[in-house]
Amino acid sequence: MAITRWDPFREVAALQNRVNSLFRDFNDGESSLTTTNFIPAVDVYEDEKRIVLKLEVPGIPEKDLDVTVENNTLVVKGERKFEKEEKEENFHRIERRYGSFSRAFTLPTIVETENIDAKYENGVLRLELKKKPEAQPKQIKVNVNKSLAA
Repeated sequence: MAITRWDPFREVAALQNRVNSLFRDFNDGESSLTTTNFIPAVDVYEDEKRIVLKLEVPGIPEKDLDVTVENNTLVVKGERKFEKEEKEENFHRIERRYGSFSRAFTLPTIVETENIDAKYENGVLRLELKKKPEAQPKQIKVNVNKSLAA
């Protein structure tokens, strides 16, 4: 067993690093409140013919969403912009998140990466990834030999 010398300042330094990380994003006033990154919620489910992803991205125009596939990785990027009007607004609270996001999903080899359907409706981006025909379940009929059954 190794003996470690106790250093009271090591714990203080660790605490200071934690506090600094909490306040790192709040260093320049209003702009930090309106441009922090956010991560949209996603639901992923599958059935025998497809895998479906639903991302919640309300308030993001379709033109600000980017969906790409490269090396079996699906990447969804977007940006929700904070729009200031010319007149000064007196905000009491800003709770919605603004800024850019990027989500990456590793796709299984059973997905046809050339055949992805994307739909955007009511703030939800729906990505439908079809499975390759060889990955879909097949029904196999079993023939019973009557001479062996007796």
